[in-house]
Formats: sequence, structure tokens, C-alpha cells
Amino acid sequence: MVETGHFALVLAFALALVQTVVPMFGARTNNQRMMAVGGPVAVTGFALTALSFVALATAYARSDFSVASVWENSHSLQPLIYKITGTWGNHEGSMLLWVLILTFFGALVAAFGTNLPATLRANVLAVQGAIGAAFFLFILATSNPFTRLNPAPIEGRDLNPILQDLGLAIHPPLLYLGYVGFSICFSFSVAALIEGRIDASWARWVRPWTLVAWMFLTGGIAMGSYWAYYELGWGGFWFWDPVENASFMPWLAGTALLHSAIVMEKRSALKIWTLLLAILTFSLSLLGTFLVRSGVLTSVHAFATDPTRGVFILGILTLFIGGSLALFAFRASRLTSGGLFHPISREGALVLNNLFLTTATATVLIGTLYPLAVEAFSSDKISVGAPFFNLTFGPLMVPLLVMVPFGPLLAWKRGDIFGVAQRLMAAFAAALLATLVTALFIDGSSVFAALGAGLAFWLVFGALTDLAIKSGIGNVGARVALRRFLGLPRSVFGTALAHLGLGLTTLGIVGTLCFGTEKILSMHPGETVELSGHTLRFVGLHPAQGPNFSEDRGRFEIIGVGGSAVGEISSAKRFYPVRQMTTTESGITTMGFSQLYISLGDEGNDGAVVVRIWWKPLVTLIWGGALVMMAGAAMSLMDRRLRVGAPARRKQARTAPSPSPS
Repeated sequence: MVETGHFALVLAFALALVQTVVPMFGARTNNQRMMAVGGPVAVTGFALTALSFVALATAYARSDFSVASVWENSHSLQPLIYKITGTWGNHEGSMLLWVLILTFFGALVAAFGTNLPATLRANVLAVQGAIGAAFFLFILATSNPFTRLNPAPIEGRDLNPILQDLGLAIHPPLLYLGYVGFSICFSFSVAALIEGRIDASWARWVRPWTLVAWMFLTGGIAMGSYWAYYELGWGGFWFWDPVENASFMPWLAGTALLHSAIVMEKRSALKIWTLLLAILTFSLSLLGTFLVRSGVLTSVHAFATDPTRGVFILGILTLFIGGSLALFAFRASRLTSGGLFHPISREGALVLNNLFLTTATATVLIGTLYPLAVEAFSSDKISVGAPFFNLTFGPLMVPLLVMVPFGPLLAWKRGDIFGVAQRLMAAFAAALLATLVTALFIDGSSVFAALGAGLAFWLVFGALTDLAIKSGIGNVGARVALRRFLGLPRSVFGTALAHLGLGLTTLGIVGTLCFGTEKILSMHPGETVELSGHTLRFVGLHPAQGPNFSEDRGRFEIIGVGGSAVGEISSAKRFYPVRQMTTTESGITTMGFSQLYISLGDEGNDGAVVVRIWWKPLVTLIWGGALVMMAGAAMSLMDRRLRVGAPARRKQARTAPSPSPS
């Protein structure tokens, strides 16, 4: 099975070369047969890559330690779920997952892109094949997941204990679906530049792929944030870690691309800018791949790899980023810029949105790469952390979030800003009320808390106002309004849900940062502690044995009004003997949208245990808002106008019967 997987990977590389050369040559010579080769080859390449991935996953599931990757990242005592997810919990396996998703998107274009012009479809598949060929070669030359060991070891070295969690089953696949999904937008852009022609229909073809990639990247980032939150025992949701930033930058650029594509589709404007954004978004995804796998960063998220792999990936970056930007510079002057519009319009609002998002992306990029540049040129080590990003990224986001509710209510081409402001008076009143309540009754010393709460309510009620106005609520009867509401295009619901989810995430961040409380203390069994109106009693430590670890689990009772226990929280310190690593398993209980969070420290000689306790109000809204944003993207994808290859519904005309001869 292992050799079958390796051979399938080699065949997939060969087919990627065919997919690169033959369709593109056919497009240049207008040879229909050669252009038609791209589709079947893309589907077959995906099937072979899937076979290779299944072969590696089978080796992990069977604990085949003759495979070097399995020996380094698995153990026979691991639960089966962690054996399988361990397939991509390392550099080699994760790269195989990377190319699996890449070929999957290529196969989707082949299957659902039948309505595309033949030359555009051929060029898109050719560019996608070129990306695949480069990464197949990288895997086979430097990161072969099927390398054998002879003689085979009896036992494996175990998976990194931090990765032995269900989050590994969700976070990397979602993140890669977003990362790699933007490759389709990149391929469409390069294909359009090769042809030297771009129009509004191009944006209509690209937009669904952008939505899919953005939706999965949103979920991947949110899942990674929650995984780090509960698994590392640090109680935070975002650290501005360089590798976190590497996934956040494509999300910011992809959000700008999504809004820019709307303008291009509706008004045939911002053509050149949309092309450039599509190139830059995937370029940032490739940059993230380089940062994670080159060894230039020391991070809990990064794969510690040798510099040879980093140089290889740097070559891939130079080829695709440099090549696409050079092609853009060569072709951009020949492309038409698109239609004109008034600054006060929906197009103008989306352009302003793009301005803030791209500036924010540049800010995060500078903060991430600056320490690397300093170290490369001066050998000095510096760190750029939360203070820098909070002072640069934060001020850029505030005006952007203020503008968000205006965009959907402005008319195309020329809008009425004062009319829209009047329609948003209810949302403004809700935001002002939230600001005053926060300042007067919750936390009068924090201006950030009051303004942040008001901004979150502004986003939430702004999204609801959009739906209410477009349904005619307040202007027509209830039955008519309900009928209009149910008849709204699904993309309208998608936009409103995405903006509402952004408001919920903002509210969760404000609640956690401004109203959260924390205590660090040593506790003996039987002692109690009070935090933000909650009383906890430490019951004691209890040893336990897991399949490949031992642990000391601390039990805490939540004490009610009468002094009796109304709930329990457990936190643990685990020791993995094979890796000789200790991890902290946090104890969390959810109360509404808030959480009590406990993390255990070391036990002292007197039997006291260091305990860190947080009360995190509204913290679940951070990730709940991300789920709502994903639901908005899914709702937009269900809009028939955005589905690739969806033919228009036509009622079949009933033919009248011919008159009988008299």
C-alpha cells in the first residue's frame, strides 16, 4: 500500500505536467482537442493524489513504523482518531493534504466549469496544474512522506502531545481549504492576463470560488484560535504570532477581493485592481506556507524543517509571485479599467473598504516580516508583539467597521449618504444606548469598552436594518413584508449574516478584553475562591492513566447560593513519557455566552497547587460570530446567480394542440 501511494504521487506529478503544457498550448493554437485534455487530466490527478493520501493515512492507522513519517509522528498506543489525524500533523503529511486540496479544486473547475469559455477554462486548468507540479516536485524531492526505514523500528516516537486533540481533525483541513482555495482565483487571474481580456463575466465566475475559500479560511482561523485557547492553557484567543498572522493576511486580502469582485461584477469597474488582489491573496497564502515550513520562525504553529526545504519553497514563491506580477505589469496597461462611479455610492463604499483592508494587510505584513529582516541584515533579534499591532491595526479597523452598515444601503453608481444615515438612525440609537449603558453601569473607566460595545451593536443592528428596509418593514403590511423578506435574494441574507457575525465577534472581543477577570493563587484541597460572583471549591488532585499518558486531574466544584455544589470543572496536567512532554488541559464550563476557565500549575511541597482562573464574559461570541460569517458565505453561495454553471430556470412553453381538420 505504501509503494502504491508513492507511485500514485509520481503519476500525479506527471499528470500535473501534462495539465500544465497541453491545455495551454491548445489555447494558444486554438486546438479544441488539446484544450479538452485539461478536464480529464485534472480529475485523474485528483484521484491519484487521493489514493496517495489514503495510502499514507492507512500506514498511520496500522502503525506501520517502516514509514519514516509514521515512526516520527505516531505511536501504537495513540487512539485511532489521533493516528489518522496525525497523517497531516507533520510537514510531509500536511504537504500531501495541501496538494490533495489543490487538485480537488482543479477537479471542481473541470467538473463545474463547463460554462466557461474554452480558452479560459484551459488556461485556468493549466495554471492550476503548474502550481500542482511545483508542489508535487517539492514533496517528491525534499519531503517524501513514503520514505522507508530499514530495519523498521518496533515503536514510534509519538505525535506532539499538543496535536493529540480533536482540533487537529478540523483546523488544518479547514485552513488549507481556505489557503489553497484562493489558488483558483489566482489561476483565473493569470489565465485572464494570458488572454489579455477581462470583463464582468470573469468576476461572476471568480466570485463563488472566492466565497468558498473565504468561508473555509474564516472557519480555519476561528477553529485554530479556539484550539489554542483551550489546549495551551493560556486563556487567550489571539497572540499575534507570526504564523497566526500568516493565515490572517490572506483572510484580509481575500475579504477585499470578495468586495472588489462585487463591484466588478455589478458595474464592470475595478477590473485591474480585482486582478491584482486575486494575485496578492494567493501570494500571501504561499508566503504563509514558506513561513511555516522554512524554519525561519520559531512558533508553536511552525514545522521545524531544514533550510533546504525553505529554499525550495522560496523558489516556488519567486516563480509564481514574481512571474504573475511580471505578467500583470506587462498586461495591465492593455486592460480597460472599467466603468466610472460617484464617490458617494456603493462602489465608493466598497473601494474605501478595500483601501482600509489592504492597508491593514500591509500593516500586519510589515509587523510580521520586520523582525526577520532585522535578523537577516544585522543578526539582532527583536520581536514585534501585540502593542505594535494593537496601535496600528486597531485604528484602521474602527473607521472600517463604522462604514460597514452604510455599504449595503447605498445605491449603485450614485448614492444618498444622508438618506442612508436616516435609515440607520435606529441602529445608531441602539449603538448609543449600548455605549451609555456600558459607560454608566458596567465600566465607566474604560472608554474602549464603551465605544467597543457601541460599535458591536452598530454592526449587529446595521445588518438587521438592511434586511428590514429591503423587506419594507414599517412601510407595508406585515404579510407583505414577510413575503418580501422570504423573497429576498440569498446573497442579501448572506451579506447581512456576514456583517452580523462580524458584530458578534467584535462584541465577544470587547467583552473578553474589557470585562474579563483573572486570579492566580495557590490552593489546598477544600479551599474556596470567589471570582466575579462565582465561588469555586478545590476538591483535590486525582491521578489517572490515559492510553499514552498519565495525568493529575484537579476537580473544582461550583458552589451555589446555598453552599451546595451546582457544577464541576476539571483541569489536568498530563505527562507523555515517549515525548517527555507535559501539557496543561484546561477546564472550561460555559454559562450562556461566557465561560469559567481554569488552568493548573505545579504542585508545591506543601500540597498546594498553583491555579489560574479566568472569568471570560461573552468569549464564545468570538467564535460564534465566525460561524455566523461562514453561514453568510454559504447563504450567498446558495444564490442561484452565484453558482457556477447554473442555468437559468425556464418555464417550458405549452404547445397548443393543432386544430383538427373539419
